[in-house]
Amino acid sequence: MTSYLIIDDEHMAHEVIKDYCDLIPGMKLAKQCYDALEALEYLRINRVDLIFLDLNMPKLKGFDFVRTLSKKPKVIVTTAYQEFALEGYELEIADYLLKPFSFERFLKAVNKALVLDKKDSSTIFTRDNLDTESIFVYSDKKYVQVKLDEIIYIEAAGNYSKIVFEQNQILVRTKISDLMDKVAEKFIRVHKSFIVSKKHIRIIEGNRILVNENYIPIGNYYKSQVNKLLND
Repeated sequence: MTSYLIIDDEHMAHEVIKDYCDLIPGMKLAKQCYDALEALEYLRINRVDLIFLDLNMPKLKGFDFVRTLSKKPKVIVTTAYQEFALEGYELEIADYLLKPFSFERFLKAVNKALVLDKKDSSTIFTRDNLDTESIFVYSDKKYVQVKLDEIIYIEAAGNYSKIVFEQNQILVRTKISDLMDKVAEKFIRVHKSFIVSKKHIRIIEGNRILVNENYIPIGNYYKSQVNKLLND
């Protein structure tokens, strides 16, 4: 579990960051602070793994706050001011997010910060360990988290892909080759247009494969991969 602290004098910024963190497994809100002095008071007796820090705040500016910390958690700056980026990297800030930022950019920053944190490996959250259970996909103008175990198969649709579940399906704005990179361990590509879940394979017969209730063709190029699966 990764505990995090939000330090920002804008209520809207708190809402955005918290909403994004709620989408990421293993993220736990420790406290929301609206100025740096409030955060200092909290950190005197509490420990957090990650801080989301605004720079332009009353009483004590963001980087001045960072300089006061003796034991510094990983810090991700969230600001509207690009000109302070160099100073931030000199202070070993994990990442520098310019408002407004997308969820994808936010997730990249979180991954980067926690991969860099070698002090407590139990708190490290990376794209790899997220993808062993679930992935985020972009569908219908929003990011959706899908559980890998619930996916039956994935079908190519040009620059899009169709993710098929037992009861429904969604169209995502991602090429099938990029999705294969995300789901690799639990899935196998059996055709240039199809990736299937190993868990849901029922029958392999000639040049086709039965996944749940759906027959999927096996391409000649991918036949050896299917045969390897049989011999594992």
